Amino acid sequence: QVQLVESGGGLVQAGGSLRLSCVASGRTSSIYIMGWFRQATGKEREFVAAINWGGARTYYADSVKRRFAISRENAKNTVYLQMNSLKSEDTAVYYCGAARGSGYRESATYDYWGQGTQVTVSS
Repeated sequence: QVQLVESGGGLVQAGGSLRLSCVASGRTSSIYIMGWFRQATGKEREFVAAINWGGARTYYADSVKRRFAISRENAKNTVYLQMNSLKSEDTAVYYCGAARGSGYRESATYDYWGQGTQVTVSS
């Protein structure tokens, strides 16, 4: 089992920045990829970014490229999502997920999820 705990959400004005953190515990050796997804009210959960746990390959949704950056700090079992130039359409609950397989864009691939952290961007 892997446990994930997100933090760092909040209220920010459009154009501002936030950094989300996701701390993994438990059987972290089984993790192949870590990802961030988000779910706005009334919408389906959508892929935001992912990073290969053992290496440094990163993947992004087109809507966040050049604004968001995903990174990892293995010594702390932590993945970060730096969000810059935030827009009102970025408002959502952000979830951290851990997958033992590939297929990083599909939420069904992920075996473990955190509880989510709310990000609200005011215009």
